[in-house]
Amino acid sequence: MRTKLIILVLFIFSIALLTYLFSNNQRKINPDQITGEYDYGDTNGQYLGQKVVSSEIETTEIDKLQVLGVNDKPKRIEIDLTNQRLYAYEGDQKIYDFLISSGKWGKTPTGTFKIWGKFRYTKMEGGKKEINTYYFLPNVPFVMFFANDIVPSYKGFGIHGTYWHSNFGHPMSHGCINMKTEEAGLIYNWTTPNLGDKKSGRATEDNPGTEIIIYGVAPSN
Repeated sequence: MRTKLIILVLFIFSIALLTYLFSNNQRKINPDQITGEYDYGDTNGQYLGQKVVSSEIETTEIDKLQVLGVNDKPKRIEIDLTNQRLYAYEGDQKIYDFLISSGKWGKTPTGTFKIWGKFRYTKMEGGKKEINTYYFLPNVPFVMFFANDIVPSYKGFGIHGTYWHSNFGHPMSHGCINMKTEEAGLIYNWTTPNLGDKKSGRATEDNPGTEIIIYGVAPSN
């Protein structure tokens, strides 16, 4: 009887440990405290045990980004996890088709969402040092946070540019949608809320965010 109890306790402990290690440990965010400003005092990051360095995107580079959409048809983004692609539509017309990297060490949620905020830069942190998935990424560029009634904004899921890897077409994130930075910039400028002459901003009732539909199952490798 004692042996069975010990085995049961060890089994429960093992399940709890595995759940902790492999759960999505993307740090919660405070949506009200995000400014979108570049942090010059914190540019060194870490990704999967490797040092990475952020850099500010020149204004001239941003000005060169050409946004294709010109009509007034409803905009939406579709993200195909199975094929690791992002599609941007105006009505039935496909405007953009880009490779992405979705969640590998944390699941990207599926469903229908709305962009609640667009921020030129922000810091992201999470993962587990115990299994070498920890990341600390200052100044993540062109961040478009999304949420719905089931996945709240403080979960911190978003579409954004990427300076710490270039393995697009394969899952590489902890739940967010990674894109090439220049392509994320195009989507950032194309989506709503409209920012006017600002670099960052939040959606409002009069200036709502673009709809995002995420579907499919990400590859296992």
